[in-house]
Amino acid sequence: MKRTLLLCIVLTFAALAAFGQPEFNVNDLINVKRVASPAVSPDGRRVAYTVGIVDKATNKTNTQIFVMKIDGSDQKQITSGPASSSGPVWSPNGKKIAFVTGGQIWTMEPDGGDRDQITKISTGAGGPVWSRDGKSIAFSSEVYPECATDACNKAEDEKAENSKVKAHVTTRLLYRHWVEWRDRKRSHVFIVDADGGVARDVTPGDFDSPPYGAASGTDYTFSPDGRSIVYLRNPDKVEATSTNSDIYIASLNGGEPRNITAGMNGYDNSPMYTPDGKYLIFLSQATPTFESDRWRIMRYNAANGEIVELTRGFDQQASNITISPDSKTVYFTANFHGHNPIFSVPVEPDFRLRIATHVKQVVEKVYAGDLGVSTNSDRIVFSASSNASPAEVFSADLGNGTVSQLTSVTSSALAPFKLRSAEDFEWMGAIKKAHGFILKPANFDPNKKYPLIVLIHGGPQGAWGDNWGYRWNPQIFANRGYVIFMPNPRGSTGYGQSYVNDVSADWGGKAYTDIMNGVAAVSKLPFVDKNEIGAAGASYGGYMVDWILGHNNDPRFKFKTLVSHAGVYNLESMAGATEELWFVRWEFKGMPWDNPTLYNKWSPHKFAKNFKTPTLVTAGELDYRVPVDQSLQLFTALQMHNVDSKLIVFPDEGHWILKPQNSEFWYGQVMDWFDKHLK
Repeated sequence: MKRTLLLCIVLTFAALAAFGQPEFNVNDLINVKRVASPAVSPDGRRVAYTVGIVDKATNKTNTQIFVMKIDGSDQKQITSGPASSSGPVWSPNGKKIAFVTGGQIWTMEPDGGDRDQITKISTGAGGPVWSRDGKSIAFSSEVYPECATDACNKAEDEKAENSKVKAHVTTRLLYRHWVEWRDRKRSHVFIVDADGGVARDVTPGDFDSPPYGAASGTDYTFSPDGRSIVYLRNPDKVEATSTNSDIYIASLNGGEPRNITAGMNGYDNSPMYTPDGKYLIFLSQATPTFESDRWRIMRYNAANGEIVELTRGFDQQASNITISPDSKTVYFTANFHGHNPIFSVPVEPDFRLRIATHVKQVVEKVYAGDLGVSTNSDRIVFSASSNASPAEVFSADLGNGTVSQLTSVTSSALAPFKLRSAEDFEWMGAIKKAHGFILKPANFDPNKKYPLIVLIHGGPQGAWGDNWGYRWNPQIFANRGYVIFMPNPRGSTGYGQSYVNDVSADWGGKAYTDIMNGVAAVSKLPFVDKNEIGAAGASYGGYMVDWILGHNNDPRFKFKTLVSHAGVYNLESMAGATEELWFVRWEFKGMPWDNPTLYNKWSPHKFAKNFKTPTLVTAGELDYRVPVDQSLQLFTALQMHNVDSKLIVFPDEGHWILKPQNSEFWYGQVMDWFDKHLK
């Protein structure tokens, strides 16, 4: 027995020596621990954060809360058990942490002791927010708008659960979203005493607050004096055609709520007061019905109602805003050429000067999120990742810009794979230079030629960045023995708003040329086999794959095989079945009956007669963004034209394949498909 074991060990090390290092595969990806949600304590001395571990057997991720000193020392896990604990939020005095577990809000001391269940609401609770005096907690819950009590909500839920009739009934649009039907329930904001008790609905009515499908997480907060609640709602009647979201302030003692952004018909979100209570800072889009308009940082003066933009002249999309404890600075991130660096802008800039000069980049070349600032405003804490490293918690000295890594949760597990970093790549696009990334296998040999896989991002107003991902992780593709090209064509964020705008009403136009020119440039690299090229994409990336299917005639190269996941195939039927109608109406200047010429021009299904390229088609049956019939129509056309093709539909998935076992199967099928046609 010992000899057999020794022989296995010897053979394993021999195999590793022969191939250089183990291949990073989907199981390794699933096993990566997931670090998120860093939150700085009010005294600036500690950071709470979460670590998630995937349990493939149960198809779930178990997340628990940790606390460490702000220098990264003394890291301790303070929650445990079969139920996840997430969303840690410090109380104003730092003596308690509110968090969510078992669908309810609890509080505990920073060492994990003295736990109390704060909410016991039948419809569940999430997104805890403390009042400044620490006496109340706001949270959100999905309830029946006609119910005034939790007993009523519970009775309605039980009635629906026990009924043999499972029909969906609606009288309004936006009746479903992503993976769920929206029959009667609405999202409302509640408040509860921090010591527990009966929760009170403070946004009653037949509307969602925050608006359904809100662009950010927790979109409500207490006023500095604790007497009012600030929340979002969409005042428009037809939510499916509107991206409007206004900010309301309602007295907790009753009375009519005040809409402070009435007339600003784009999306407003992430409201937060400066610590001195003088201003309300929030994010806002100017253009109605355009969900990818530039996100601006706005300042509302609580004394006189004046609203001004702090980021005028800054041509990128702001996100992840946080305010320094001294009320002088707003810190935020913005996608910039495939990175997500940290910027700052004064709360009270000198408006006599050029506004754009007020925006400063304080941390460069990172892909950051979840910002928090220390008490004395000398250090910022954030999460960050790269293509070669999953998210960890970092801090930056705001005086000299020095960045320190506070956690190393994933380092030891990934070290044996020696993952390579993504490399910037530029080429001439349809009109001007375009940018993207190239990723090589860990054991890359510059003297060899590798097959090429082009990964096309969705959106179309999205972008490939130098960050870690789980849904489409380029390392899985690269370390199967491929060179990976990730282009950011027209429509991608991070290159100025005009670049973002250029894809609308031109889906298969300049963006297609940008990608084709990029592939042609990459195919000339000495380590790329230009005769072995494939492409894969999801959502709009799937649309582009479907478009390539009918236009795979570039004289410079040919795609040998394609993978289309949740791809938009028939623009006309897509417009009639997707939930967010503002999207198709903006992108194609109306519905199909309003603008048939544009729909006909850019719909891949109109070019099915040209389909010849072997194609794998995958989709989730619960996908309400790009309904599954898009993939079914594509597969039917491929089969009718005798094209080598395969269809995979997941009945329990939506737009993304998220469950660990499904993800493992999906990656395996995709990589086997590429191996079959490119190796």
